[in-house]
Amino acid sequence: MSSSTQDLIPQLHLGNTFGALFIGVIFAAILFGLSNIQALFYFQTYRGTGISFPTLAVAWLWILDALHLFLIVHCVYYYLVAHYADISTLTEIVWSFKLQIVIDVIIIYGVHLLYFHRIWIGMCFPIEPILRLMQYIPVGKGRSRVLPVAVGVIVTLGSGVAIALIWAIYQCHAFSDLINIEWATFMALGTITFVDFIIASSLCYLLATSRTGFSSTDSMITKLMAYIINTGCLTSMCSLTVMIACAVMPHNFVFLGVDFLVAKLYVNSFFALLNARRYLQPATDTNHFSEVHMRHSIYRPELNVIASQEEELQESRKNIFKHPDDEVMHLTRSAMPHRPIEVTVETNSFSSV
Repeated sequence: MSSSTQDLIPQLHLGNTFGALFIGVIFAAILFGLSNIQALFYFQTYRGTGISFPTLAVAWLWILDALHLFLIVHCVYYYLVAHYADISTLTEIVWSFKLQIVIDVIIIYGVHLLYFHRIWIGMCFPIEPILRLMQYIPVGKGRSRVLPVAVGVIVTLGSGVAIALIWAIYQCHAFSDLINIEWATFMALGTITFVDFIIASSLCYLLATSRTGFSSTDSMITKLMAYIINTGCLTSMCSLTVMIACAVMPHNFVFLGVDFLVAKLYVNSFFALLNARRYLQPATDTNHFSEVHMRHSIYRPELNVIASQEEELQESRKNIFKHPDDEVMHLTRSAMPHRPIEVTVETNSFSSV
């Protein structure tokens, strides 16, 4: 029996070690079920759009999310079922535990890259809709590319920290070795929290500077900003919880059980953002399009084409039931000045009766 195993045996309590991992797997499975619902809702809503980049991103994230759940379930099954009460095995790190951290990192920084892609489109290509979500919210022209470039650099540097965490994890062979790489855990989670703050601030700035003056559109932008702030706080609070638990309780696995939920929260937050347009559209479409016809400050070619087609259709329907003499009557009436009509009623004709 190795020295690390002997050191860990007196401190091994299943309740706050592998029991915490088991509880984390349960909540991770619940969040995976929510991501399944959101992914199914997205595919049903946009099934007629064909294969697009958002569709591929949703499918890619769902596959990674399912793989992550499989790995953490295998990890808990390996310790609590296949090697139950085998102390020498319980102290060693199984391959699925290391690989799930790799998938965790790929999911988190993949979502960060997708958010960066939205910021780049919104800032550098004004003719594109904001975030590809609210297609009728116009983006102002003449914006600088400094913000998206800065966000891209921060996300890229964050991926370097993630690579350092993966390297440190694969240097560990027993759970007691995780105490020696706390610096990598704190650095990676702190970087994730910082990147979340930068992305949420950039998206809120992009939305705040895209107000059009329409009450329905501005209200929708405000709701999206509140949603982005809430989801950013949720993922950041989960990362901070892992950091605090690791610092306060480094000899148990509570922080690992909470860490199982971080990737699930990122996937659900991104899916919910893609579906946000569908959630908000029914209540605001009618009011917004009526305001678009009243104001001409924003040029939307697709709206003009639809309006012209509707006018032509109504005109053709009128021509079907129009009398041949109507054109002459309309021309005569248009040439004649509008004068009041005087009506005289004679009542003396009844006096002789």
